[in-house]
Amino acid sequence: MTRVLIADDDDLMRAGLVELLSGDPDIEIVGEAATGREAVERARRLGPDVVLMDVRMPDLDGIAATRELTRTAPRARVLILTTFEQDDYVFGALRAGAAGFLLKRARPEELVAAVHTIARGDAQLSPSVTRRVIDRMAQQPAPALADQDKLEALTPREREVLELIARGLSNREIAAELVVEESTIRSHIKRILMKLELRDRIQIVIFAYETGLNRPAQSTG
Repeated sequence: MTRVLIADDDDLMRAGLVELLSGDPDIEIVGEAATGREAVERARRLGPDVVLMDVRMPDLDGIAATRELTRTAPRARVLILTTFEQDDYVFGALRAGAAGFLLKRARPEELVAAVHTIARGDAQLSPSVTRRVIDRMAQQPAPALADQDKLEALTPREREVLELIARGLSNREIAAELVVEESTIRSHIKRILMKLELRDRIQIVIFAYETGLNRPAQSTG
């Protein structure tokens, strides 16, 4: 069973999420929280596998709550739920340690699948949403180059895969772009994570942005 804690200050939204996820026989709702502080306290006490975290909440916002959970309850993986257009802090939430994010208007089956993906230890990073995050990054000041030495450890093909991930392409899309098997791309990604000392796909996107490797304005969507 995947144990889930739902954190959202909207009572109706929480009720809808509980009803939706309870319909999956492999998901157990272990608790709810209406503030970021409640989410942190209940996650520590209840030990969920996944925390569905709203960004804008009273007492402690979703970013601060995610950062605290990453430090004090690292086994609880955070899936950010956001309206996105109104939330300017999604990138900050990912840097704080969130394992992924999903739009609140996502289809029900997408949310259920995302919970299972996060619970397995994978990152939930929808290519279409990734491109929108990258576009938002493009509006920010250019980052200072950093960690260039780590990039030198990558082979030319690994660097190419990294750049395609940073553009928001899925493994299948990258495989098609490079005309190789999808399993080959997965192997490349494992080596990239190891060499760059990164946790998951989300951190690859952040790394590419912070090193100035990707060029967000040129992203196609």
